[in-house]
Amino acid sequence: MEKGYLALILHAHLPFVRHPEYEEFLEERWFFEALTETYIPLLEVFERLDNDRIDFCLTLNLSPTLCSMMDDQLLKERYVRYLDKMIELCEKEIERTRFSPSFHKLALMYYYRFRKTKDKFCYHYNQELLREFKKYQDKGFLEIITCAGTHGFLPLLMNKEAVKAQIQVGVSSYIKYFSSHPKGIWLPECGYFEGLDKFLKECGLKYFILETHGVLFSRPRPKFGVYSSYYTKRRIAVFGRDPESSKSVWSSIEGYPGDYNYREYYRDIGFDLDYDYIKPYISPCGVRIFTGIKYYKITGPTPYKEPYLPEEAKKKAAEHAGNFMFNREKQVEYLYSVLGRKPIIVAPYDAELFGHWWFEGIDWLQFLIRKIRYDQENIKLITPSRYLKLYPKNQAINPAPSSWGWKGYYEVWLNGSNDWVYPHLHRAQEAMVKLANKYKDSDGIKRRILNQMAREILLAQSSDWAFMMKTNTFSEYARKRTVVHLEHFYLLKNYLEKNFYNFEVLEDIERKDNLFPEIEFSIFQS
Repeated sequence: MEKGYLALILHAHLPFVRHPEYEEFLEERWFFEALTETYIPLLEVFERLDNDRIDFCLTLNLSPTLCSMMDDQLLKERYVRYLDKMIELCEKEIERTRFSPSFHKLALMYYYRFRKTKDKFCYHYNQELLREFKKYQDKGFLEIITCAGTHGFLPLLMNKEAVKAQIQVGVSSYIKYFSSHPKGIWLPECGYFEGLDKFLKECGLKYFILETHGVLFSRPRPKFGVYSSYYTKRRIAVFGRDPESSKSVWSSIEGYPGDYNYREYYRDIGFDLDYDYIKPYISPCGVRIFTGIKYYKITGPTPYKEPYLPEEAKKKAAEHAGNFMFNREKQVEYLYSVLGRKPIIVAPYDAELFGHWWFEGIDWLQFLIRKIRYDQENIKLITPSRYLKLYPKNQAINPAPSSWGWKGYYEVWLNGSNDWVYPHLHRAQEAMVKLANKYKDSDGIKRRILNQMAREILLAQSSDWAFMMKTNTFSEYARKRTVVHLEHFYLLKNYLEKNFYNFEVLEDIERKDNLFPEIEFSIFQS
């Protein structure tokens, strides 16, 4: 009999980026790279485990914006074009590296990788990735949970109707794609404030995940630390992140991803090769970018890098998976001896860490699942909802306001680089609530305008824009997206109040920001 449980939770999210007004748009590559390096490889892992009859158990959050992009026909077509372009580049690389055995082998590896990805996406999955994820949930291997509609940072929305709308959109989007009601929710950035459980209860959710101190600083003090489930006063279950298991996978300095045998993320042929040679495969405006083709390993903390050796890296991934399992075994043995119940170790990670940022992370995950199945007996993989069935009686606590961002509270999303956003968001939210109440019986063109206004305010609320401003990565794009969505909101508000409509402009906005086609503006009503 196992002595405890490990809950691996992957948070898969990207902001909604779709620009039909351009033939090619740089930021759409975020989605294409994540599909190629993380989401499709994850499905391949699930398929191999299923074929080998290995009973695995993972929790996966697919955010509503990511689901919308996976379901979008325009982005599917552009993704196929992206793969064709990368295959063409790989063919050129095979020719260019023919006299360099180490690099030639890697060029072939990337060529076969992109070809296989295209075959999987187009023919095996028929471009329906959400259907594939749903298949593994239906088989009992996955527990897919939802997220707030556009990943808005809920503690800073400061408006109960706006918070309710974000959660309701997350739930309704989940029901649309997975034909069932979600059991749990991934709070954007694990952001929690007192009273949030009220909105989760109203939407029928059963549990959520918090950063470590969100549970440890609860009132009263949690009896079992972060190694058990708890209930809020409204009987919504809460689980806290285990810091020990997280650090070994997250940290590029102390954790596994920093091993010198692993692939170096920041050395890419998009920056290494001659400009005229690489120009057709980088940004349309001519700016050098990552292509995903990388020939070097981390090597050490110096600019000097040695050629990447996939076989050696794979051996390290297996070794690190064994080390992770061994540490969790010892952790569970100790916790079981002192807690008097089987502990749960909650290990949540950004899904894009595996495969994209940490190239060998996908292999590590597969090795870990197989080793847990065959090489030990102390721990067992579990999902939060299954753990609640084992332990339905739990201590009631009042979780502390917190997030999993830098310093653990709200500073990442409210600081000197992005604080200008919130007065505009709050005024727009108040206006949306008033209009939703005033025009509650509207239909026809007014209803259509109000629905699009709801989409625009949700898109403006995305926590990704504030995060990018703070980290100064694509900050201009983040500022522009915030401003443009608010501009659209007020333009449509003006149409509504003056009873004057420009159908051409409305259709253009609907064409660009077309997520959540079934949305109803009534979600913002008081």
